Amino acid sequence: MNIALIIAGGIGARMLSAIPKQFITVNDKPIIIYTLEAFEKHPNIDAIAVVCIEGWEIILQNYAKEYNITKLKYIAPSGKSGQESIKNGLDELAKFYSREDIVLIHDAIRPMVSSEIISECINVTREKGNAVVCIPCQEAMLETVDGASAVSAYPRDNLKRTQTQQGFTLGSILDTHKKAKEMGITNSVASCTLLVETGQTVYFSKGSEKNIKLTTSEDLAIFRALLKGI
Repeated sequence: MNIALIIAGGIGARMLSAIPKQFITVNDKPIIIYTLEAFEKHPNIDAIAVVCIEGWEIILQNYAKEYNITKLKYIAPSGKSGQESIKNGLDELAKFYSREDIVLIHDAIRPMVSSEIISECINVTREKGNAVVCIPCQEAMLETVDGASAVSAYPRDNLKRTQTQQGFTLGSILDTHKKAKEMGITNSVASCTLLVETGQTVYFSKGSEKNIKLTTSEDLAIFRALLKGI
């Protein structure tokens, strides 16, 4: 089984929005629905779970009915951090699925994820045990201490820009969260960094520059432009 775990626990502070950014409407459709539709339409996705910000669960269910998201089976509560939110979603899935089933963890605010990205992530996860969607780093990377200047740089050939989704077997990512708790790691920025911080190897699958994360109002403008080009 392949399950998409959509993380929709953010509040949208950097978007300066009165509502959570995943529920902002673009062309009369909520951002989260664009994301859910990508997994709903993919033939190899068997079920969808959403980790939802408190108070928006019924709204999510109503949107799912309105847009015919039939694969949405589970809604879990968000946590105090991204790491905790993901763990809440995984714990919910563990009630229904086996340790060998594949979980694709994806940001609700990456609505441009393609069918090809989903397929490759599943395939690499099956082959390697995990898969992190990423793209090459094209920009020069500078290291700063004060946020205003730099005296050193990183070679970009050795860097990858990670995206979502990030794929794992359910058992392996649950074990990783257990190990992280034992090590005192409570606020890792992503599942891939959690693996690295617990001494594991992560494997890459191909992403896309179009697979943007909608964090700021500028990102929304880019998303609208991309939609016009579809």
